[in-house]
Amino acid sequence: MPWYKQAYDWVERRVQLEGFVKESAEHPVPSKTASWWYVFGSASFVLLLLQIVTGILLALVYVPSAGSAWSSLQVLNHQLPLGWFLRGMHGWGSNFMVAVVLIHMCQVFLFGAYKFPRELTWILGVFLLLMTLGMAFTGQVLRFDQDAYWGLGIGASIMSRVPFIGRQLVEFMLGGPIIAGATLSRFFTLHVFVIPATMLAFASLHVWLVLKLGINEWPTPGRLVKRETYIQEYNELTHKDGVPFFSGAIWKDAMFSAGIVLAVAVCALLLGPIGPTGVPDPTIVQTVPKPDFFFLWIYSALAFLPPSIETPVMLIAPVIGIIVMLVLPFVAGLGEKSWYRRPVAVLLVVVLAAGFATLTHLGTYVPWSPQMDGWSADPVPVHFVDQTKPLERQGAIVFQQKQCRNCHQMGGLGGRRGPSLDDVATRLTEDQLVRQVTQGGGNMPAYGKTLSPAQVTALVAFLETLHPSNQPVAIDASRHVAETNNPAPKEPVEAIRP
Repeated sequence: MPWYKQAYDWVERRVQLEGFVKESAEHPVPSKTASWWYVFGSASFVLLLLQIVTGILLALVYVPSAGSAWSSLQVLNHQLPLGWFLRGMHGWGSNFMVAVVLIHMCQVFLFGAYKFPRELTWILGVFLLLMTLGMAFTGQVLRFDQDAYWGLGIGASIMSRVPFIGRQLVEFMLGGPIIAGATLSRFFTLHVFVIPATMLAFASLHVWLVLKLGINEWPTPGRLVKRETYIQEYNELTHKDGVPFFSGAIWKDAMFSAGIVLAVAVCALLLGPIGPTGVPDPTIVQTVPKPDFFFLWIYSALAFLPPSIETPVMLIAPVIGIIVMLVLPFVAGLGEKSWYRRPVAVLLVVVLAAGFATLTHLGTYVPWSPQMDGWSADPVPVHFVDQTKPLERQGAIVFQQKQCRNCHQMGGLGGRRGPSLDDVATRLTEDQLVRQVTQGGGNMPAYGKTLSPAQVTALVAFLETLHPSNQPVAIDASRHVAETNNPAPKEPVEAIRP
């Protein structure tokens, strides 16, 4: 007997894996499931392994500290041979993994693969999707550039809005009240140890359930899922019209997974690694942090929300969405699987996909966000300062110097983060303008500590000139009535001496 056969037999007698592997490879699956529609699960698992391997290699160089994180990525990008390619494989692998997992979840939903007896398989898939997004978010933070720093600040701000325990959650996430070295240590631990280990455990259990319960059959119209007869009908189907998974169906999974890995490599080669951008600087507040593409839709959706409902939507909508996905197999676990006879499910996927794509596209340029050249590229239109008083012109200078048109339009020029100021004097009184400038509100920061009283007075005087010629300025009705009923006493006029 050859030596390698003896070595194999020695190991096999002790671990006894041959029977399990052979049974798994040869387990029958319905012939129609040997389809390109069923390849996304395998590709997701391959991408997870790619992320783990490339992540381990990156962790050998990356230093999770506030002073060294950014510079260690520069070493990978510019000094280590193929370090940039390794970062590119990891970064683009994350993007592809999120996309493939989302497509896989949609395919499972449309094919009714969450129904009896695969409820737990679906629930594990939901948690794997959430952990995939968690991996993506923590990985973005570890870049620790300007976008990551301020993006994490936004995340901490959202977390702080949780009632009663918001402050504790922020300190738990950041490792203290501010973003510092402990923050990176925590996110590094989550990204490298906690989330990957949990994902591997959940993915292994997910695969085990697929092997034991079988791959979901092709959703034929009229074939209903009944708790009493489904398992027997499925076994009869695989017996009559089944093919072994290995050699019968696995080749399409292997080809698609290889194609995905090749696409990741091409993106890494041609587009390079993602970031880092500028060095994180907490003193530069005029920045526009954007998340990676898989969170752009949230970024855009939040920009549309009125300030009054921003917090409830951010805190309640995700919880409701997760609960709906988790209880779905228990409230709709029987009946029709075919999408031909489930128009509501098809419409839901189409609407969500269209909304996701639209918001993601808008998030790439977000016209309502600040335009950082709004104050310098375009002067204040002349007709806004023509025939104004010296104090009002001084206010126009303050308006220009303080870059107010980064967020506000005038005459069709400027940002759209805040409302247009062409008619602001018809909407806000003098007192309201002073309060808005000094205290802020909604999406507007407070400028009470950055403007002197004289500058505030001049700026408000200029803003009071911004109204159409045929509309009066807004006034405080109560003050107007008080002044009418109690006019100020006139000063006596001295008599003119002859």
